[in-house]
Amino acid sequence: MKTKWWQEAVIYQIYPRSFKDTNGDGVGDLPGIREKIGYLSELGVNAVWLSPINTSPMLDFGYDISDYRGIDPLFGSMADFDALLAELHSNNIKLLLDLVVNHTSSLHPWFVEARSSRESAKRDWYIWREGVKDKPPHAAREGLHARGKVRGLVPPNNWQSVFGGPAWTWDDATGAWYLHSFLAEQPDLNWRNPEVKEAVFADIEFWLKKGVDGFRLDVVNLYFKDAQFRDNPLRLWGWRYPRPYEFQRHVHDMSQPEMHPLLKDLRQLLDRYNATSVGEVLVDFTGDPELAASYLGDGDELHMTFDFTLLYQKWNVADIAKTLRNWYAACGDNWPTLVLGNHDQDRAYSRHAKGKESDARAKILAALLLTAKGTPYLYYGDEIGMKNGKIARHELRDPVGIRFWPLTVSRDPARTPMLWNSAAGAGFSESQPWLPLNDDHADRNLEAQQVDNGSIWHWHRQLLALRKQHAALRRGDWSEIYGGKDVLAFRRTDERETIDVFLNFSDRASVIAPRTGEILLSSHGRTTMTNELAPYEAIMISLLPPN
Repeated sequence: MKTKWWQEAVIYQIYPRSFKDTNGDGVGDLPGIREKIGYLSELGVNAVWLSPINTSPMLDFGYDISDYRGIDPLFGSMADFDALLAELHSNNIKLLLDLVVNHTSSLHPWFVEARSSRESAKRDWYIWREGVKDKPPHAAREGLHARGKVRGLVPPNNWQSVFGGPAWTWDDATGAWYLHSFLAEQPDLNWRNPEVKEAVFADIEFWLKKGVDGFRLDVVNLYFKDAQFRDNPLRLWGWRYPRPYEFQRHVHDMSQPEMHPLLKDLRQLLDRYNATSVGEVLVDFTGDPELAASYLGDGDELHMTFDFTLLYQKWNVADIAKTLRNWYAACGDNWPTLVLGNHDQDRAYSRHAKGKESDARAKILAALLLTAKGTPYLYYGDEIGMKNGKIARHELRDPVGIRFWPLTVSRDPARTPMLWNSAAGAGFSESQPWLPLNDDHADRNLEAQQVDNGSIWHWHRQLLALRKQHAALRRGDWSEIYGGKDVLAFRRTDERETIDVFLNFSDRASVIAPRTGEILLSSHGRTTMTNELAPYEAIMISLLPPN
C-alpha cells in the first residue's frame, strides 16, 4: 500500500502556553518549543501540531485571531517561528498549525471595518441580521426564552453560543445583530461571500510558502449556516444538560452541504504544497463517525478528520471495539485518525483512572492509540500520564469554566504546564505559571520517568519505536480478532508481515487462543508465549507472512 507521510506519522499536539517558558513570564513560547526538539526526537514523534500562535487578544487563548499572518508577541517573533520550523525540519519533524477561520477576533481589521458602517466594503464578510419583534409567550418552547431582547427586538433566531447565551450580539453603532458561535468577541465569518474565501486562502498560502506542512482546522463544520436562518429544534430532554447550547439539536447552525465544495478547493491548494489537513468536526456529546468521515469526500476534501467517539468512550472493551469498527467503516478507503486527548477534553489518564491500576490503564490506552489503524494524535503530557490539574475558582482562566462555574466544564485542567522535572517550577518556568502546576509534579514528571524502565514514558517510547520498525503497524490493514468482555484483539497486516495485538483491559488474567510467532513487545516484558494475558497486559506478536 502506497501511503503519504501524514498517514504513517505520529502527530504530537503542543499547547504552546503550557509547554516551555524561556523568557520568565510564566507562559510557554516558541523558543521553549525549539529548546525541546531534541526531546521530541528522542520520544519518536514525526510531526507537531501547535495550538494557535497567531496574534490575538487571547480572550479564548488564541482561538480569537486578530492577524492571521502574525505571531503573537506572547509566544515570540516571526524570526522565532522561522527558526523553530527550520530546526524541526532538520530533525525530520513536520509542523502543523491551527487554522481558526470559522470566526475572527472582533479586533481583526476585517471586523473593525465591517462594523464601522452598514455601507462598509467588508460588511458582508460577517453575518449581520436585523432583529425581529418579540414573539408571544408560547415561543419559549422553541428555545426563544434564551434570547436577549434589545430595543424591543430579539435576535433573528434561537441559535445559542457554544460558550453560553445567544449566538447573536447587538451592535449599537450600526443597529444590527452579528453572529458568533462562541464569544461575542469572536464574530463568525460569512463564508458565502467569495471575498472571504479569497482572503483566507491567501493567508493559508502565506504559511504554506514558509514551509508549514499542514493545518488542523478548528470547528470545520461550522463555516456555513442555514441560508434561511431557521430556528434549531429543541433536543428531547435537552433541559437535563447543563448549558442552553445543549438544549437544541444543531441542524441549522452547522454541518451545511455548502462546506464540501469549499473543502475540495482547499484540498487542491494544500496538495500543491504536499501539505495535509485534519478537521475538528464539532458534534454533541459522543462523536459522529459518519459526519466526521463525510468531510473526507472521495479522498478529495480534507485529508483527515477527528471523530471523538473513542475519546468519549468508557472503559468497556465491547464498546471500544464497536467504535473502531464504526469509524473504519465510515472512513472506507479514506484514512482514519486516532485521538484520546486534546486541549478541550479531560486528560485521558483522569477519565480512566482507577486507583493503583491507573498507570497500567494508561499503558493500555497508549498501546491502543499507537497500534490500531490510523494516524495517532498524542497530546503533550499524555506520554507521562499527566492528570487533570486541580484548578481553584480564582485560578480559572478558561472563559467557559468561568461562565459556568461551579459546573465542571472548564478546559483548564487539561491545559496545565508540562512537567519536565521535580523542581519548584517543574522545569516549565522559573516564574509563576499561567495555570498552577499539577500537585503531583514532584513524582510524576519526565525526568523521573526517563530513569524508570517501567514508566508510562518508556512504554510510549517503546511503542513509537515499534511503529517505526514495522510498517504493518503504520499502514497495514486492520481486522478484528475479537472484542470480548476483557480483551480487545486485532490484526495488522501488510504485504510483508502480520502482527496480532492483544490488549487486556481487565485487572484479571485472561485466556487467549494460542499463538505461534515472535513477541515484538509486551508491557510486562515477557519474551515467551503462553495462552494467558496478565492483568492489563498489552502484547504484540509477529506471525508468519499471510498466504
